[in-house]
Amino acid sequence: MTRQRTIPGDDEAAFREAVKDVQPLPDAGRVAHARPRPVPLPRQRQEDDRQVLADSLGSQAEGEPDLESGDVPAYLREGVAPQVLRKLRAGFWAVQDELDLHGLRSEEARELLLQFLAMAGKRGYRCLRVIHGKGWRSKNREPVLKPRVASWLIQRRDVLAFCEARAADGGAGAVVVLLQARGARHEAREDEGDAAS
Repeated sequence: MTRQRTIPGDDEAAFREAVKDVQPLPDAGRVAHARPRPVPLPRQRQEDDRQVLADSLGSQAEGEPDLESGDVPAYLREGVAPQVLRKLRAGFWAVQDELDLHGLRSEEARELLLQFLAMAGKRGYRCLRVIHGKGWRSKNREPVLKPRVASWLIQRRDVLAFCEARAADGGAGAVVVLLQARGARHEAREDEGDAAS
């Protein structure tokens, strides 16, 4: 049962006197809805998702390092000066962030690596360490993630070079990665957009 509020006699008379000249507005037959706030578009996330899709559909990159022969994995993007790789091996750039993948399955490792590289790019990081492990716990004690991480890195346009980490930084169980400078990544995207139009 709903209770209705009652207005005392004097107050009701005063209210009626105050509103006696008020005319109701004509009914327009419309209902005015509050406008919803525009939802911001997650443009960076959309771009990252497109990159993940492109990476997942991409074939193995040419020039993949020969990891089976026991050589130390190293990669230098075509057109990049050889001294860049020498500086990377010597620890010229300080490692700004690292990702530990060892012990993960390939699918999980790949997804985490792509997210890590995207986040590093957003933050403007250039030098990263990716720990893939030495494969001691895998079947036949051979590394599984090591060649896959190398392949995934080669497929990325923003990766200029990578090499095995120095012994103090993980040695054969990790790679140090050098990314393009932030401005160069932005210019490369613009060039790709111009070429597409």
